[in-house]
Formats: sequence, C-alpha cells, structure tokens
Amino acid sequence: MGVKVKCELLKKEELVTGIYKFSVKAPEIADTAKPGQFLEIQVSDTGEPFLRRPISIYNILKEEGIIEFIFQVKGKGTELLAKTDIGKSIDIMGPLGFGAFKVQEYNNVAIIGGGIGIYPLHELTKELKGKANLNVYLGFRDKSLVTCEKEFEEIGLNKLVVTTDDGSYKEKGFAIDFMKKDIEEHMVDMIFACGPLPMLKAVRQYAIENNIPCQISLEERMGCGIGACLGCAVKVISGKEPRYGHVCKEGPVFNAVDVEI
Repeated sequence: MGVKVKCELLKKEELVTGIYKFSVKAPEIADTAKPGQFLEIQVSDTGEPFLRRPISIYNILKEEGIIEFIFQVKGKGTELLAKTDIGKSIDIMGPLGFGAFKVQEYNNVAIIGGGIGIYPLHELTKELKGKANLNVYLGFRDKSLVTCEKEFEEIGLNKLVVTTDDGSYKEKGFAIDFMKKDIEEHMVDMIFACGPLPMLKAVRQYAIENNIPCQISLEERMGCGIGACLGCAVKVISGKEPRYGHVCKEGPVFNAVDVEI
C-alpha cells in the first residue's frame, strides 16, 4: 500500500528544458520500493490542484534512503512541483502499485522505452544487471528530449540503441524497429516496455505474435493511486472472463497477454 511521508528535496536538476530530476530523502519508501512502482506526489501545500500527480520511480538508493524521480512539466501541477526549492519537504505516497516488474534470471532481455517512459526502466535495468544480457532501446522525438543516455550506459549493457524520430541524434526512426531487427538475429526470453500507448500496442502485438514473454508498464492518469477514483481502468483479459481492473492497483506493470490496450 505504501506510506505517506514528508520527504526533503535533496537535489534538483533540470536535465533538459522542462524535464527535472528530483532526489528526495525517503528511507521508508526506498526500503520497500521495487522497479516499476510509482509515487503519488502532492504538488503544492495549498490543496490546489487537489489531485496528486503519479510519477514513476527512476532510481532507488536503499542504503542512502534516497528515491529519485524524473518528470516533465506538462501542466499546472508539474509546473508547481518544478518550482520546489531544495531543502523543502514534498508530501509523497509510495511506493504504490502491486504490479511491479518481475526481475529474475534470464538469458537475453530487450528493454524498450519511449519518451518519459524510459525513466521507470532505469531501476529495472540496474536490477537485471548480472541476471541477463541486456539490450536497451530508448526512443525520443528529437535531440532536445534525449536524457539519461549516460546513466543507462554506466549500468553496463550488452547494447544500447538511442533513436530519434527525426534523426537529429543517433539512430533515425523508432526504437521498436531496431529491437525487432536484433531479436530476429538473437532471440530474447523477455521484453520489458514502457512508453506512449502507440509504442506499447506495437510492442505487445509483436511479442504475442512471436510468442515472446513481455511485461509492459502502462502510463495512465492515476489521480489517487489506490483504486478509489476509478480513473485508470484497463481491460484485463486474464482469467475466465474479461474485466476491468485498475492500473494503479493491479499494475502499472502487466504481462502483455493479460491486458487489452
């Protein structure tokens, strides 16, 4: 279920225009957090806006009791959050999400992310180091949005492919096309994915058609984080009959064959 705590903002960095990385002191959260889980963050002390903002966990430093998260300014809530000064306290609920990435021993793994969806994959990649050969594919719209390339490289990967839609940095095209090409040459036994819905749909379809196990992290509007607001319903197709579940409780990570997107 997670805990609700006041967390001191230790470090704040604008990675590129409008994308911020926050490091907060949160030992209660860091102690139990898993790759793929998320936080619900109160963006101001005034109660406006009312709903918290769901932000994925980027990095877990258990020994130091530090949690790091990265977000993009997209509206009033994230704009207010970005203005938080170092040393101030942030009201955070977490870690949330019963559906985290399932980390175990694999032979070869493909990890694919798009846009801000790459950030939940950082902690996953760290956790998988030494447990599999890791091929990571990160896709961005253009050069101005490329972030965390160095951080992924430093983990120690078998391969890292960075793409931009317009070819303004590294490979031109979509990350999934480069992933498919590599899988044709060297089969993988798991795909992990997080990113915009069109990308996830394409990855899910490819994994199912090629009988490759796949875990996808869904990005939905999760206003409460505990399944009360009903704002993040998704069609779950596991079990005898299809039903609607909630991304915040049953996810955000699902087996690709268990959800319809």
